[in-house]
Amino acid sequence: MSDQAGDPYRAEQWDRPWPGSWHPLGAHHDGQGVNFALWAAGAEAVELCLFDDSGDEHRVPLAESTFHIWHSHLPGIQPGQRYGFRVHGPWDPARGRRWNADKLLLDPYARALEGDFVLDDAVYAHAKHGSTANSHARDDRDSAPHVPHGIVIGQVDVDTGLRPHTPWAETIIYELHLRGFTMRHPAVPEELRGTYAGLAHPAVIDHLVHLGVTAVELLPIHHFVSEPHLLERGLSNYWGYNSIAYFAPHAPYSAAARRGERGAQVREFKEMVAALHAAGIEVILDVVYNHTAEGGGDGPTLCFRGIDNESYYRLDEKNPSRYADYTGCGNTLNVVQPHVLQLITDSLRYWVTEMGVDGFRFDLASALARSFHDVDKLSAFLTVIAQDPVLQQVKLIAEPWDVGEGGYQVGEFPPLWTEWNDKFRDTVRDFWRGARTDVRDLAYRLSGSSDLYQDDGRRPYASINFVTAHDGFTMRDLVTYNHKHNEAHGENNRDGTNDNRSSNYGVEGESDDEAVNQLRRRQIRNLMTTLVLSTGVPMITAGDEFGRTQGGDNNAYCMDNEVGWVDWSLLDKGEWSSLLDLTRRLIHLRKRHPVLRQRVFFSGQPAHPGGLQDIAWFRPDGEEMTDGDWFAPASGLGVYLSGQDIRGRGPHGERITDDSFLLLVHAGTEELPFVLPGDPWARWYHTVIDTTLEGDPGARDNVTFGGGLEVDLAPRSLLLLRADPESWSAT
Repeated sequence: MSDQAGDPYRAEQWDRPWPGSWHPLGAHHDGQGVNFALWAAGAEAVELCLFDDSGDEHRVPLAESTFHIWHSHLPGIQPGQRYGFRVHGPWDPARGRRWNADKLLLDPYARALEGDFVLDDAVYAHAKHGSTANSHARDDRDSAPHVPHGIVIGQVDVDTGLRPHTPWAETIIYELHLRGFTMRHPAVPEELRGTYAGLAHPAVIDHLVHLGVTAVELLPIHHFVSEPHLLERGLSNYWGYNSIAYFAPHAPYSAAARRGERGAQVREFKEMVAALHAAGIEVILDVVYNHTAEGGGDGPTLCFRGIDNESYYRLDEKNPSRYADYTGCGNTLNVVQPHVLQLITDSLRYWVTEMGVDGFRFDLASALARSFHDVDKLSAFLTVIAQDPVLQQVKLIAEPWDVGEGGYQVGEFPPLWTEWNDKFRDTVRDFWRGARTDVRDLAYRLSGSSDLYQDDGRRPYASINFVTAHDGFTMRDLVTYNHKHNEAHGENNRDGTNDNRSSNYGVEGESDDEAVNQLRRRQIRNLMTTLVLSTGVPMITAGDEFGRTQGGDNNAYCMDNEVGWVDWSLLDKGEWSSLLDLTRRLIHLRKRHPVLRQRVFFSGQPAHPGGLQDIAWFRPDGEEMTDGDWFAPASGLGVYLSGQDIRGRGPHGERITDDSFLLLVHAGTEELPFVLPGDPWARWYHTVIDTTLEGDPGARDNVTFGGGLEVDLAPRSLLLLRADPESWSAT
């Protein structure tokens, strides 16, 4: 690779850089040129590397260093310029120092990247030949031809529109993979499938709007690369939990970037956000700040490792040549270091203020909340987020665990934060598969998990309720397989959890037995109805609303194919289109009735003098639960939600009232007689949802039962009844 650019005039300009400024970090175009600034505290020298269209490289020493930030302003540089850095310093892996200027490094603040990560021995700073490696011996080959380059981005004038600002209590999240969601969508033009523009297509947005969800949660869209072990097997990282650039939208997700429009992924992403906002849908990003794509000590050197390994990563105190790994991915970012924390918060603010996003789901958030070792509610990360005037106003979702000791922190994050509630997932799965869960545990999950979130001042919407997510079985597979089937990953079916809490109902995999299939579809209806009607924030996984399957794969992180993509042809099949109808009905029912989306925890007492209890629990004999009933397993349970006694108030302090509902759930395999509570709860009950009905879940809307009388609950069924306190007449 030459060190001279193709244009002599430009090269002459590049050789006379101005001192520039240490702030802001990254590459910023000001109309006269570009200011470059890189924080590299332990470095001895930094070179800016500029590439022309033929791939020739020109190196410019950044002679200025202020506060450990190396910087220069280069006049004449324009948006679209490709660049990277080479950072000089000692090579001493035993002490955690891994500088190697033969490796081209990404700018941590790069707004866009171009080029692929190509698996070649030159991408490793240490000596690696074939399957052997010596992590303490240095490799002097140039990595530039094999790694992505940064792209200078100018001002992108796209208005992302008015933010929906959906209150948490009214939020319904739809988790989707940006590429996989549209790869098989028949209405999306082929050239737009799997892209930001594809998600913004009117046919796709129409599905989301008619479904009724209020937010999409996108699996990682920060630019990522695939792990070497996947590339060696001819696979790729499909999910994207392998980030390398926290300011850059993933380039392969851009239709315009695919066409060769350099840096166009920034504009296309913003246009997607604008289209979703115009439809009233918020955009939440799944972000992976806990580790990076550089992996452990035997991984490639792409960015942080070569800039300042000791500062960016947590190292083993006893052996700094190794990494402290709280993520299971080889490394953990050192959020205790102020400039690393600044990188994360600068990135978050950028996505909010520049790119228009409305919130974040933090992968393995416990790793970010660790101080020096333990997870700490007063950690610098949590403290800075709480005080930041931008970030405290957006939706914050924690995946409240990591793989380190003490990393499981469900219920322990502070106010402002919501959490993925895996206790909801496990309890609901166990109940419907007949595992005879503790009735008290089920009641907590149905009513907002006050045992987890009430004592620290949070609200019911702190609980992000989910039955499935990208990680694990789909809802259809949850009722079709007892065991995972991940053989296609090339890991001898060892990857993925074995704790699926699933049931195949007598046949492993797809079946021709219609009785088995009918039962499976009913169980999906039970699961979906429980999810949407429970207090908290429901999160639906894309495709579950119409029977998506991964063929029993419960860890499709490397399945960038029909296994991982949503199959829209299922909507042409009546049994699955009816599931979509039910899901829509449930979501719109939840939206219409504030009693189904509580903003304040239930107390079991009247909210107003002379009123009913805001929530009441009933046994099958029609009597309220006693203290002794709570600690025994049961297959049937009734919960009464009083719409006349809602604790929250309207925006002007007005009292909120609604219909009252009785929810009956029965997971047993035999018919269960259930006595409906009479006065003062209701004189009559009108059917709203009956999961025994497949074709039309509202077909029994006009079926009415008398209070105090007995109704026979079918095996494995759910019945939602609207309570009528007045006398009723068929006329």
